[in-house]
Amino acid sequence: MTLTKHEVVIYWSAEDKAFIAEVPELPGCAADGPTRETALKNAERVIHAWIETAKSLGRPIPQPKGRLTFA
Repeated sequence: MTLTKHEVVIYWSAEDKAFIAEVPELPGCAADGPTRETALKNAERVIHAWIETAKSLGRPIPQPKGRLTFA
């Protein structure tokens, strides 16, 4: 699996007791894990699944913007 270029934002969630990795450019795309590294690894899998699902449904796939511009 190749690494994607979509931005991933990782933060600790006390409620979930896990690191959350969100992909702002892909609506609803997020993963979690007990460490930052695991959350990022899981996010890569979810990004690929998100893109494959969008392709199969004929939906547009947002291009990576490279840097958060709406914080």
